[in-house]
Amino acid sequence: MRLFKFILIPAVLFLLPGYGQAGWFWQSPWPTGNNLYSVSFIDNNTGYAAEGAYGYNNSSLLKTTDGGITWTRKTIGTSYPIYFVHFPVDANTGYVIGDGHLFKKTTDGGTSWINVFSDTANSPHTAQFPTDATTGYAVSGNGSIYQTTNGGTTWACQFRDSTYNLYSVNFPANVQTGYVVGWRGNPSRGLILKTTNGGTSWDSLISGVTQHLRLVQFPVDAQTGYIVAERGTVLKTTNGGASWDSIDTGVHTELLSLYFPQNVQTGYALTYSGTILKTTDGGISWVNQSSGTTKDLYSVRFPTDQQTGYVVGTLGTILKTTNGGTTWYSLTRYATTHVLYSVHFPLNDQTGYAAGGASGTGTILKTTDGGLTWVDQPSGISNALCSVQFPIDEQTGYAAGWTGTILKTTDGGTNWVTQPSGTQVPLRSIYFPGNVQTGYTVGWGSVIMKTTNGGGAWVSQDSGAGYWLFSVHFPIDAQTGFSVGSGGLILKTTNGGASWINQTSGTTHDLFCVDFPQNTQTGYVAEGGRGVLKTTNGGTTWIRSSSDTTLCPISIHFPQNEQTGYSVGNSGIIFKTTNSGTSWERQISGTSSGDFLSVYFPSNQTGYAVGWFILKTTDGGTWVEETTEDRGQRLGIRLLAIPNPFTSFARIPGHEAERFVLYDIAGRRVGTYKGERIGLDLRPGVYFIRAVEGKAGPRSEGRLARIVKIR
Repeated sequence: MRLFKFILIPAVLFLLPGYGQAGWFWQSPWPTGNNLYSVSFIDNNTGYAAEGAYGYNNSSLLKTTDGGITWTRKTIGTSYPIYFVHFPVDANTGYVIGDGHLFKKTTDGGTSWINVFSDTANSPHTAQFPTDATTGYAVSGNGSIYQTTNGGTTWACQFRDSTYNLYSVNFPANVQTGYVVGWRGNPSRGLILKTTNGGTSWDSLISGVTQHLRLVQFPVDAQTGYIVAERGTVLKTTNGGASWDSIDTGVHTELLSLYFPQNVQTGYALTYSGTILKTTDGGISWVNQSSGTTKDLYSVRFPTDQQTGYVVGTLGTILKTTNGGTTWYSLTRYATTHVLYSVHFPLNDQTGYAAGGASGTGTILKTTDGGLTWVDQPSGISNALCSVQFPIDEQTGYAAGWTGTILKTTDGGTNWVTQPSGTQVPLRSIYFPGNVQTGYTVGWGSVIMKTTNGGGAWVSQDSGAGYWLFSVHFPIDAQTGFSVGSGGLILKTTNGGASWINQTSGTTHDLFCVDFPQNTQTGYVAEGGRGVLKTTNGGTTWIRSSSDTTLCPISIHFPQNEQTGYSVGNSGIIFKTTNSGTSWERQISGTSSGDFLSVYFPSNQTGYAVGWFILKTTDGGTWVEETTEDRGQRLGIRLLAIPNPFTSFARIPGHEAERFVLYDIAGRRVGTYKGERIGLDLRPGVYFIRAVEGKAGPRSEGRLARIVKIR
């Protein structure tokens, strides 16, 4: 008898480094490496930060209830960046705004979300609920001002002028008197609108500037307020907008955020390159505070007083102060700030190494706890490292990189010793097939070198080609191996590199990685910008295993067999195949903010992807599981909803004729579908699936799995 065991993947994932999570999760930076554009705190402990990342359900909301020590991830169900988050009264009811006409509301602290804005032609830039979560205002880029009096269920357009571009709205003390700022072209001028009757009418005020006005705040009442203009300029009024004075903050780049926590005297402004400005005299003078970062900073909030505040910015930057900004410390944890080009776990999923760096730095990281912590090892070099491998154990390993660098360790990375390579060209890949004595390294200019004495001496081999080589792999022993490179180059040797034969790849695209999982016959090559090439006859012929050009692979790895493999590449892309490359299903990486350059699975389920960031999965990156119960024996068998997420419909291979009930995120039943057409005609969103009693068996009822439909 077969029993479905569906694992419920909640919309909330507990974000602790190394904590068991579904799919791919962040290890560095932690809790995220995506840009954070907006922050909202209810008190000094409970707050939210809005992620911005394009593509494949990558954006979400981060929540903390302990002042940033831990974070939970709240999935929004969007593939667009979130630029604005606002929880007006408490930690339960809040709003988010982003690209793709995104405007959603939660009433349960982010567990579930509903759309609250139907005018898709006029997406808001920002919104404010001045006194409660019921009456609010929103402004859009087409010159529209909207009001809701029922918590966003309906919105009434109060004002519209298509020549206006409106950026920010602020009602300081009540729902009657408020201000909106933006810009109007031809002739160019900064735009200020004011209402004293809750938006029934709006009057234009004279700004006196031609610059775009990005943000407005009246900290205490409707008399004294501040507006962010361009080129570091702040406008200030003390008479309700009748006149405005221009304030020079001392910086000449655009201010990205401005916030006065409790009064009109003490305020903070943010801009690029980690700049935090503070004033204690109402903007007359501004002092540059030490932020400890060079990242661009987008949003600042001091929730209850002038001492404890939070700042968010690019690449997951989260800063906190508890002394009014005298010192800021990072809540974001970084294993490294350098790009990582290679990752390898020699024996298990706990102890592994990653290599990378930048000009002036050769980076080697080591973990002994499955990535919970990564320790920077002293490489002793100033060149980036492109490849790292530990052939048989966790003690003896090699790394190769720029300017002909080859390093060796025999004590698990405590010490790395430079080996004489005899070349100055960048070395892109190093591989020792079965022992620590015989190995190969390849690089630019078709350089191939071999050692037979553990790197004591490296001998150049004749590749017979004039291209760059990016990857080398010997599947079984030191005799038969493959190397790939630029212009579609594939080389093969069967005599330990004494001679290399050029194989016909059928492409002129650069080939970045080669992997033969089990033998010298079946292998795969990452074809940059195109897909994955495959051979089943030792390279005599190569075919493109998939025509999906979104693969764009840079690194591939088949951990245990020829069927299941992974591909990573530009813009956070991760794909998986379970049918020897016939089809590749995209997985949710959680980011599009950076490239992945290497992927490695020490076991079939646990893997790591590195590049700009470090991600880890402990379930093969998938979410649905099946178990089989036969004569009292339970066997773990993988069940995939393919694809998931999906755009049209998903299917459950092997169970196409069986029926499944679908529920929306609020728990409402939305329909029953056969396994061959799961989710057909559904609107995009997050849904939960449950098997109907049948072949699945009665005990499958009540067990849910999460699926996601995207546009």
